[in-house]
Amino acid sequence: MEDNLRDKVVEAIKQVYDPEIPVDVYELGLIYEISIHPVNSVYVLMTLTSPACPSAEQIPDEIKQKIQGIEGIGDVNVEVTFDPPYETDMMSEAAKLELGFM
Repeated sequence: MEDNLRDKVVEAIKQVYDPEIPVDVYELGLIYEISIHPVNSVYVLMTLTSPACPSAEQIPDEIKQKIQGIEGIGDVNVEVTFDPPYETDMMSEAAKLELGFM
């Protein structure tokens, strides 16, 4: 059950895009951790492409809203960290291809 819920959380996160980049935040490598706790509460540890990212407030809120839209979800906590700092090598191969890094 937990794996299935985690998959749904990942799918929800993949609906969120950095407005400046045509790749979702999951493929960009902005998600460091997804934890599912008892009573289906979800913890997401993420970063942003830069501390000065103009969407610093919007992206975590949007991720939280998408996850809360999953049936049966309890609390959702999205935490933003800049440790370790984001680097382009954290992107998936698909994201690197899309953005011309490969």
